Amino acid sequence: MNRRFYWFYLGLCSLLFGSCEYFQQTDNRVQVVRVNDSYLYEEDIQSLIDEDTSPEDSSIIVGNYVTRWATQQLLIDRAKLNLPGEQQAEFNALVENYKNELFTNAYTDAIVTRDLDTSLNKNEIEAYYKKNGENFILNEDLVKLRYINLPKNTNNLDEIRTKFRRFNAEDQEALSNMAIQFKNYSMNDSVWVKTKSVYDKIGPLSVEDRSKLLRKSNFLELKDSLNVYLVYVNDVLARNEQAPLDYASATIREILLNKRKQSLIKELEKDITKDAIKNNEFEIYN
Repeated sequence: MNRRFYWFYLGLCSLLFGSCEYFQQTDNRVQVVRVNDSYLYEEDIQSLIDEDTSPEDSSIIVGNYVTRWATQQLLIDRAKLNLPGEQQAEFNALVENYKNELFTNAYTDAIVTRDLDTSLNKNEIEAYYKKNGENFILNEDLVKLRYINLPKNTNNLDEIRTKFRRFNAEDQEALSNMAIQFKNYSMNDSVWVKTKSVYDKIGPLSVEDRSKLLRKSNFLELKDSLNVYLVYVNDVLARNEQAPLDYASATIREILLNKRKQSLIKELEKDITKDAIKNNEFEIYN
């Protein structure tokens, strides 16, 4: 125990109980506070204080912690005296079930993490999509688009606009070289994105402009007080349409891996039971 904590500990004992001899030792741990049959130990509060904590701050931190702990213990003890036995039995069963779930989940997760094959090939994902495609219905609009956000006073705006709309290989390279002029941009118009993210990125657009945005092969030029936004919508999928494979593949991957995980858990449970019966660790009495 460091010197600062030692003196603080002695002071706390004196303050609360007049003498640390009040405590009855039940094990080798150093007791600091008692509430009926519950004890707070030195190791429970020592981690609250480090070498840089002043004695005044130490006193406040530990004092507050002790008060909260003691109050909680007093409430628990009072509850045990006053709550009906049936309700206490129900709470104890819930606690025991929760503890059991924590242990079993931690163990099965460790086994699954060790043994789970996370590799999935494209054919597995495609096969699942073909069989269950109707389950992948969009609940929001998707678009493939490119956009540029640049200042209104950009000198070569006409040139940028022309290259942006035409967008051949030379144009793409030229725009990439000009990108230092842009406040924000995205040239990848082959990836599906949610329209919400488009509204967030492009200030003048809002949900009221949905009909403008949801048009294939559509060029938009928008302005606000400071900026010009060039937008080209390459493709569109409206909500309630079936999600495309490239958009649904991440979800399908999670579904397939979860199926493998559940299969491993069932196999583990079966093997554990079989081994327990074999080793006379598990028997059912008639």
